[in-house]
Amino acid sequence: MSFVKEFKEFAVKGNVIDLAVGVIIGGAFGKIVTSLVNDLIMPPISLLIGDKGFINFYLPLSEKVRQFVESNPTASLEDARKVGPVFAWGNFVTEVINFFILAFIIFLMVKAINKMKRKQEEAAPAVVPPTQDQVLLTEIRDLLKSK
Repeated sequence: MSFVKEFKEFAVKGNVIDLAVGVIIGGAFGKIVTSLVNDLIMPPISLLIGDKGFINFYLPLSEKVRQFVESNPTASLEDARKVGPVFAWGNFVTEVINFFILAFIIFLMVKAINKMKRKQEEAAPAVVPPTQDQVLLTEIRDLLKSK
């Protein structure tokens, strides 16, 4: 089998296409969750903690960054990173919250899909094989047709 033919068979299988659709939808859904966390959840938390913004909580890891932060108390994480290394714990916490929200929503989706599959399996009538009488009558009918 040629390489191109083998690749074509692989690429047109339903599982590969389903996977591609899932990755695209997952990427878009990840952006929605990121926006939910960054734009709706973290701002109220930032108001409780301070006006700096939760993502911008960090610890300077060099004297150069420490001096920069002392002279610019409202410096963002990006500004501090330009100066030197920082321990960006606020950004990390935000990403962890993103992960847990996304994982929980995916769990709910998988749970709903499994529930629908179970209902579909329960609703599908079992295929009942024909009785011996029916098989015999079918054979007799076929014999009469052939004569």
